[in-house]
Amino acid sequence: MLIESRSLWVAQTNTYVVARETGGPGVIIDAPPDIDAIVALVAALEVSPVALLVTHGHVDHGGAAGQVVNRYGIKAYVHPDDDYLSLNPTQQVEALMGIRLADPIHVPEFEPLADGQRVRLADIDFDVVHTPGHTPGHVCFRVAEEGVLFSGDQLFAGSIGRTDLPGGSYQQLMDSMAKKVLTLDDEVIVFPGHGPATTVGRERRTNPFLQGLTP
Repeated sequence: MLIESRSLWVAQTNTYVVARETGGPGVIIDAPPDIDAIVALVAALEVSPVALLVTHGHVDHGGAAGQVVNRYGIKAYVHPDDDYLSLNPTQQVEALMGIRLADPIHVPEFEPLADGQRVRLADIDFDVVHTPGHTPGHVCFRVAEEGVLFSGDQLFAGSIGRTDLPGGSYQQLMDSMAKKVLTLDDEVIVFPGHGPATTVGRERRTNPFLQGLTP
């Protein structure tokens, strides 16, 4: 399976393109407000996007969703518990950067995701793992046959997602970690929303936030 990423926008958010092979259909995971860079990544891989999967509603992960949907004529998916975020990217940018945008960010009509749902896209099965804590509607996407987890802002190499923003909950995030992430095999490769890839086993052994946390 082909997995390519670029760290984009001011938050250095990892945008992933996932496909069976170069030149075939593919899926975009997370789309910060940098449509030109996303288009360039897709073009470099000669992939034809069939969907956008959004791990959560923060603008650095879904701010370009409307542009991606319009550009490729595809659907975007997000958990509805994050509608208060994903439907308001303009307000997020203005609050984050302290500026008023001349034009509001276009918001698409999102397809809802649910915990345990399996979405088959580009001949790949993505299992939706609802992991609230960073945001109420945060999800990870697991490709079980490949031993891969796209963790969004749930788990990073050596760290975890912040929980001090509106809607965040440290206890929820740690509950999600114990019940939904640490139950996975050590060999599962984790592709996070920021920073380098890691594995479940490496984080179980070395991540200071996970010490003593058991499934």
